[in-house]
Parts: sequence; C-alpha cells; structure tokens
Amino acid sequence: MAANNYDAAVIGLGAMGAGAVWQLAQRGLSVVGFDALRPPHDMGSSHGRSRIIREAYFEGAVYVPLVQRAYELWRQLEAAQRESILAICGGVTIGEPSSPLVAGARDAAREHGVAVEEWSSADISTRIPAIRPGAGMVGVFEPRAGVLSPERGVHAMLAEAATHGADLRFNSPVTAVEPGRTAVTLESAAGTVIARQVVCAAGGWLPGLLPDLALPLTVERAVQHWFQRTDNDRFAPARFPIFLLETPDDRVLYGLPDQGHGLKLAEHHGGRVSPQGDVDRRVDAAEAKQFRAFAQAYLPTLPEGPVESSVCTYTNTPDGHFILDCHPAHANVFVVSACSGHGFKFAPAIGELVADTLTGRPRRVETDAFRIDRFA
Repeated sequence: MAANNYDAAVIGLGAMGAGAVWQLAQRGLSVVGFDALRPPHDMGSSHGRSRIIREAYFEGAVYVPLVQRAYELWRQLEAAQRESILAICGGVTIGEPSSPLVAGARDAAREHGVAVEEWSSADISTRIPAIRPGAGMVGVFEPRAGVLSPERGVHAMLAEAATHGADLRFNSPVTAVEPGRTAVTLESAAGTVIARQVVCAAGGWLPGLLPDLALPLTVERAVQHWFQRTDNDRFAPARFPIFLLETPDDRVLYGLPDQGHGLKLAEHHGGRVSPQGDVDRRVDAAEAKQFRAFAQAYLPTLPEGPVESSVCTYTNTPDGHFILDCHPAHANVFVVSACSGHGFKFAPAIGELVADTLTGRPRRVETDAFRIDRFA
C-alpha cells in the first residue's frame, strides 16, 4: 500500500489496542497503531504489576467463552515471546450465598461446565488462613484462576505485532478521526494516515475521539495498594489464591498474592469519577489508612502499610458491560472500549474478535451484549 495508507489503524495501544494490533498484523494486514504515550505506561487502565484472570465470571456467563479463549491466546503469546505472563494460583469468590458475586459465579460455572468447589466460611478460613470471611459467607473456588502481568502482557502483544510488521507510533496522540465511505483519515502528531478500517481502543479518551457517539461513559479513579509480607509464605501464591469478596454493604474487596512486590489489595469500584485528564493520581496517608481499615476486617493479619499505592482508571458503561461494535454510522470504525474495570484478562481474545470482524471471519463468541445501540 502507499505510504501512510494502511489496511487498518488502531488508536490506543493499552491492553485492548495491543491485542487488536497483534491479531490484525498476524493476519497479514498492513497495520498502524497509535498511542499518546509509550505503552506499557501508568496513565490508563493497563498497569499495576498483576491482574486477575478467572472463568466463573459473576459479571455474566456471556464472558466465559471469551475468557476461555483468552487463556489459550495468553499461552500462545508466552510461547511466541518466550515470556511469563500468566501464573495459575486458583481463585475464590466470597460473599453471602445469594450475593451477586457468589450467585453470578456459581451460575456462570454451571452454564459452561467450569470446574468449581463450594466452600463454607469455615472451609475458606482453613484453606486460606489469611482470610477471615463473615460467618454467613461462602466461597466459589476455581482452581484455574490466576494472575496476569499487565506490563509484560502489553509489551509482549506489541512486540509480537511488530514481529508481524505492524507500524507502532508511540508518543503520537490522534487528534482527529474523519470517517469516509471507503476509508478513515486520522490526524496525529506523526502526520496524516489513511486506513480502510479503524479500531478505537482509547479507553477514557474515546469520547473526545468520537464525540458524535455521545456515549454515556464515566472515568473512575481506582487505587491499588501493596502491603509487605511479614511472614514467610502466608500471602505467597501457594497459600493465597486471588480472591474477590463482597461485603454486606455491597463493597467488593479483591486481592492477589505476593509475587515479589507485596500483597496487592484494592476495592473494585467506588472511586471518584472525573474526566480522564483530571484524575487525581496522588494517594495520601489518610486514604491509605482508611483502605487498610476496610481490608483488615477480612484479613486480620494484614501487615502495616500499605507501603505503595498507585492509581489507575476504569472507563465504565452504565451497565458495566463492554462495547465491542461498529460505529452505527460508519461500519469501518470499530469501537473497543469501556471495559468497566474488568477487561484486561480478555485482551488477546478481544483482539482476535476484532481481527475476525475486520477480515469477515465468523466470530468465536456471542457479542450482542456488547452492542452500542443498547445505549440508544
């Protein structure tokens, strides 16, 4: 193709964009990818040293085939890049028996035949001594859950894309997207590019790129905390699986084992909402102390601290489900965004779904739940 003319362009090279540019380049398309910074970076939603991957998906059974395919693709990526990205340690979803987390995990596992175990409150305390659930709580344990490295994952997907010829343009924010009948023109700091098809995976920056969609998205501040381990192995992966715990007042605490940087804990949702450019990235001592008091109710041996805290962002839809769909007025613009704080694990499978769509292949998974027109 002519210089600066491509089969496809991808805007945003965090998890979703990296997955898309990798899968498109692997199909033999000429692909260009843009990011305003140099990923992996800490200004979006694809950082934080560790992320959860799980199959008994309380957010909806529709996600299970997608995450099962993601497991396969993460392993393929590890082999291709000779990089360790996914570590299995098991995972447990904890809450009251009828809570959305527990009931949703149980239903998703049942619908798709995911191997799980039902644990009582006493079982949880015995099997994971560091966690003290409430007396009426139960757990849904899945042995195949685990931890992903977001920085290594994004880097590996981009490296694999480059191996297949993708043109990756970092520190090159896209300033305008102008769809036409047969192609889309992009204006960026690196000049003008024309592509037959464009993938918008810009997360919290999406509304500014496609203002005509008027999508009802919000950008939420999400804080991650790390606590130093005080004994030899209480929070090590062999004894401490990933967990999600729904409290009686509908808050969700989650944690990941210490893989060398300390025990990671955070609250899922509940953060302040602000425009993408105005996210407060400071975490003061009072905020960290307040979080520790919340977490210590369920982890009584929690070390002092936290010793480190970091801010990332969730770009949320009103219903918490993804957007994976073509622009309603421009079939050559595909929107991949607003993963609502639970998207990273799916990145390679979503990249494959994008590549299937743009090359006219059948999709492996059902995507009606992710249509744009549900917000009309």
